[in-house]
Amino acid sequence: MAGFAAVATAAKSIERLLTTCFDADGIDELRPVPGKTTTARLVRTEDLVKHANGQLSFPRPALTIFTYRLDFNKSVRAAWAGAGTLDGRGHVPLDLHFLLTPWADNSEHEHRILGKAIECLESTPLLSGPLLVTDPATAWAANEVVQVVMEEVATEAVMRTFDTLPTDYKVSVPYIARVIRVDARRAFPDPTATEVVRGLRPAGGA
Repeated sequence: MAGFAAVATAAKSIERLLTTCFDADGIDELRPVPGKTTTARLVRTEDLVKHANGQLSFPRPALTIFTYRLDFNKSVRAAWAGAGTLDGRGHVPLDLHFLLTPWADNSEHEHRILGKAIECLESTPLLSGPLLVTDPATAWAANEVVQVVMEEVATEAVMRTFDTLPTDYKVSVPYIARVIRVDARRAFPDPTATEVVRGLRPAGGA
């Protein structure tokens, strides 16, 4: 059962997968930036604020994963709402929308980072089993799968997102992770009848 932490663990799963791909099994020439370790990092808006020395809160080279939207999945929302009426639990299917942005010392290395990230996610578009990070609040079901695919978003929309961030626009690739299901931990069955009154007549009856 995926609990309230499913959103966080799904995002951490993507972060771990990309960092593992960047390592390229220790083969230096297959790393996005030869001679350096590239990592994937989940970031917030605050993490993109530059310090007084012009540096960010994370070292380069890196690929940031910035979630800019979390929404319900329109395709399966009704089905899971129906399931909730049967088992007494709340089920919310969600889509995680995020941007992948490379950070390096030059444009060539940033393009290599993006290319490696795209290669990784196209090679492993389905996260399940050991590819999903777990924690005490999230126990993924054996058949649960999170699909990670490139999302079709207009360049203008991506640029508007950067307008709200404390950093200049950088080439970024939009992705979507679906379906992340948040399940209520407690079931709420129908109330049990404790008292039955018989023989009452409606008002005005004979």
